[in-house]
Amino acid sequence: MPERDAAGLLRDAKRVVVFTGAGMSAESGVPTFRDSLTGLWARYDAQSLATPEAFEADPALVWGWYEWRRAEVEQVAPNAGHRAVAAIAARVASTVVITQNIDDLHERAGLEEVVHLHGSLFTPRCSGCGAPAEPGDVPAEGGRIPPPVCVDCGADVRPGVVWFGEQLPAAALSAAAEAAFDCDLLLTIGTSGLVYPAAEIPYVADRAGATVIQINPEPTALDSVAAVNLRGPAAQVLPDLVARAWGGR
Repeated sequence: MPERDAAGLLRDAKRVVVFTGAGMSAESGVPTFRDSLTGLWARYDAQSLATPEAFEADPALVWGWYEWRRAEVEQVAPNAGHRAVAAIAARVASTVVITQNIDDLHERAGLEEVVHLHGSLFTPRCSGCGAPAEPGDVPAEGGRIPPPVCVDCGADVRPGVVWFGEQLPAAALSAAAEAAFDCDLLLTIGTSGLVYPAAEIPYVADRAGATVIQINPEPTALDSVAAVNLRGPAAQVLPDLVARAWGGR
């Protein structure tokens, strides 16, 4: 199906889901998870730092790494792909944006509501009682940083992300599945389709009868479920798709 037909599908859609992954943020300069260990952190294994056990064993090390990652994210800006997603949401009232990214770039591009399947660097919470906590000042450099203490129960505050071995937030996963089941068009952007259970979302939409459009520079596991595969970076393909759908109207 050619790109002009993809634009028609988008223009005619009444209930849209936009599902984004790491590739979209990488186009803004956000390092992907396993590419983010440089400089001081190069001697660590990313997966070994992203577990509840790592935080329990050395809270200052894990908190310091995530604060460093948050500092890195603060230095980048939403790209044209993020802004195009916001434009879709402005055009189609029933748009739900679901992301696997933890950088809040969608919000900084103008979206007020985003379903975060893997949490956010900007929503720390208490490791004991779960109460939300405020992010602190972003440090200039990495290193061990003792985490703040919860004002309610005195336990350490932890990063607001989903670690290996943890379940996805039930409310976010339920909202994502419901939106995918109810939509008539799902755009999957910059995701490999390999990280479950998040990767199931496009399949939910397909089984429910929705059309799936994929935007990705390379073939992925989602090629077979997508009615349209648009090859290229989201920051280029997505604004062009939006322009073709609504340009001049």
